[in-house]
Amino acid sequence: MGLADTRFEDRRRKLASELAAKRVDDMLVTRVTHVRYLSGFTGSNAALLVSKDRSAAIATDGRYTTQIAHQVPDIPAHIGRHLAPELLAEVKEGRRVGFEADYVSVAQLKKLEEACPEGVTLVPVTGVIEDIRITKDNLELTRLTEAAELATQALRELIDDGGIRAGRTEREIAADLEFRMRTLGAERPSFDTIVASGPNSAMPHYAAGDRELADGDLVTIDFGMHRLGFNSDMTRTFAIGEPSDFLREIYEVTLAAQLAGVKASVVGTSLVDVDAACRNVITEAGFGEYFVHSTGHGVGLDVHEAPSASVHGTGTLRENMTLTIEPGIYMPGKGGVRIEDTLIITAGAPRIITQYPKELIVL
Repeated sequence: MGLADTRFEDRRRKLASELAAKRVDDMLVTRVTHVRYLSGFTGSNAALLVSKDRSAAIATDGRYTTQIAHQVPDIPAHIGRHLAPELLAEVKEGRRVGFEADYVSVAQLKKLEEACPEGVTLVPVTGVIEDIRITKDNLELTRLTEAAELATQALRELIDDGGIRAGRTEREIAADLEFRMRTLGAERPSFDTIVASGPNSAMPHYAAGDRELADGDLVTIDFGMHRLGFNSDMTRTFAIGEPSDFLREIYEVTLAAQLAGVKASVVGTSLVDVDAACRNVITEAGFGEYFVHSTGHGVGLDVHEAPSASVHGTGTLRENMTLTIEPGIYMPGKGGVRIEDTLIITAGAPRIITQYPKELIVL
């Protein structure tokens, strides 16, 4: 059995142990990202049944007959149209089958109930696969690092070529950056690229519009690359020409907060305390009400996944977790700043995989 097969089998083994502990006999996995994580199958339509005895079955449609045989040779495959119902139909009477409650709609649940053999009980399950995914293996960490480095290279090339300048629109810059990421190997952006200039930078999740950059603007660029199934996430804020003293001030406060968050991100630190490390710096500077989102999140097969560093965060940091640190200050009508890195939590200081200068760069 190859290395990849062993890895997926190990993940299913961990899931089987969790099922046994919860008195669940089988787990019906319908979220495609989770099917990929547990089997290696990369198609867009699939379902997986994992049993507490470590056996498994997978289903997809006819478009992927050859692909699933190649990618998942160690699991029996069903080819059909009604994937989850077909897997459920083979479950024996008396068994308790978990389903991914966070990803199954009311209409989908009704179909699953109709497909269940008599005597089979559906049990809502939440968070089990996410908890297994929260720490990364060496291949995952390698893929994440590669995506982050290539995305950073795209930003560096954009800046070196003068691509961020007064007179260009936000949309032009976003398209330019995405083109460069694709040229370097991205399958797609991890999310809609944010290029937020001037007053638009005061909106944390603004996208990119037709506004032209102008001297005196701050411009926040939040972007990521999706490559080989994994994502990157990084934000930098630049100045177009000399910014005002006030904009420099909120930049320096945000940078101090970001550095404090990075420093706090060590094994054993609670996620609430990581958030507080950033939030306290901004609050003490008098801008607390303008930091309006959480400090960070995990990055992996999803660009936003567990853990979550926020005022409501739970748990502590463990080795081989990923975490973004992305505090921000957003002043309506004036502008905003966000600085974000993606970290890998190690036995020592965190490893930053989004390596690009964080001091204010005037373009």
